[in-house]
Amino acid sequence: MSETEKTDLTFRVIAEKIFLEGVESVTPDRLIRAVIRRDGNILAIENRILSLDALENIYVVGAGKASALMGEEVEKILGDRITEGHIVVKYGFSRKLRHIKITEAGHPVPDSNGFKAAREIVRICEKAGANDLVICLFSGGGSSLLPDIPAGCTADDMIQLTDLLVNCGAGISEINAVRKHLSAIKGGQLARLAFPASLVNLIISDVPGDRLDVIASGPTVADPTTFNKALTVLDSYGLKSRISPAIINYLNEGSAGKRPETPKENDMVFTRTHNILVGRNRMALEAAKKKALEYNINAVIIDDQLQGDIPAVAEYLVNTALKFRNDKGEAKPVCLLFGGETTVKMSGNGLGGRNQHLALASALLLENYPGITILCAGSDGNDGPTGAAGAVVDSESANSARNHSIDPEKYFTAFDSFHFFKEAGGHIITGPTLTNVMDIIVILIKNAKIRI
Repeated sequence: MSETEKTDLTFRVIAEKIFLEGVESVTPDRLIRAVIRRDGNILAIENRILSLDALENIYVVGAGKASALMGEEVEKILGDRITEGHIVVKYGFSRKLRHIKITEAGHPVPDSNGFKAAREIVRICEKAGANDLVICLFSGGGSSLLPDIPAGCTADDMIQLTDLLVNCGAGISEINAVRKHLSAIKGGQLARLAFPASLVNLIISDVPGDRLDVIASGPTVADPTTFNKALTVLDSYGLKSRISPAIINYLNEGSAGKRPETPKENDMVFTRTHNILVGRNRMALEAAKKKALEYNINAVIIDDQLQGDIPAVAEYLVNTALKFRNDKGEAKPVCLLFGGETTVKMSGNGLGGRNQHLALASALLLENYPGITILCAGSDGNDGPTGAAGAVVDSESANSARNHSIDPEKYFTAFDSFHFFKEAGGHIITGPTLTNVMDIIVILIKNAKIRI
């Protein structure tokens, strides 16, 4: 192995360590401890002080990849003061809890477990009274994990719709505008169900801009979208003719005023609702930056709201890296940090996820540009329907693959990034991290030898 290859390998290791430090900084137990404290019968949630003696019941509900570990920490604080609870998480993201029931369900495409769990959460919220407290724990993945079935539609209708939505190239706010209007939970409707109970929603963001009405489809947040918006999204991506007519009929009835809209700002159901953002991508990037500095690597957070289709994003990443590499006034080595969530418009039958696909796209663009390493990975440790969090590449990745009779262009065109990295190497494997603050991209640009 040449000295250049050894250095690149070192950069790959450092990039992964920087990524992992970012993930560790936003683990749900740490985030919950920062906002909830108990002193005897006094409960403090951020700046709200509650007397446990004045509460008849405390219910805990939630959904998302981080919700189980959030629930575990809430149990440590409240113990048997929890009357009942139910949380739904993605398969493999569960914890053993004593007072809160956990259901594992399908993500990103819902399954029967998700539908059942949604009904249980509705039941719990509906029985909450004026002297009760409902603690909600929502994080990324909550939209898929809390599916329900609108009147006249079937579970299969909703499963088919979700599959099409997540693969059509639509942004998460567009996808969730549709989901909200086919639900009795999303778009502020969970707050409607729980009213007049006091409701506190502790939220970990997985969406660019940390919009509370978008995270997990905003179950406790006023919804600015409408039935008309939902129909526009389906029309924009050519989905109207591909989904069940029953869904279109339901949305048309809503647009005509025959079905209730989601609650809007100033609706009385929000007078007893408090939404608290406890974790977001920026926190992870700040921790990653600190880790890079520990290696004496100059570090810059470029963007924590990265969005767009993968080919365009890959070009943006590589061009930004080249700009820093060629800037003689910029101290090197340098670490560039990005966070966000790209979109993929599938046209192949391969296996992968947006981070692996982005890494492969970057590898193709990095050829002939030595000294740049790019890591793309999901903070949840699970990129698409694979066991990988993402992948790391450099200028040698594509050429090295070809030298081993692995055609990177073929895998990219087939949207088969998982099998490319399985054959060529470069996967980032963490297992479920039990958190989710979107994706983290680490770019290292060298100009000197460094030590681990």
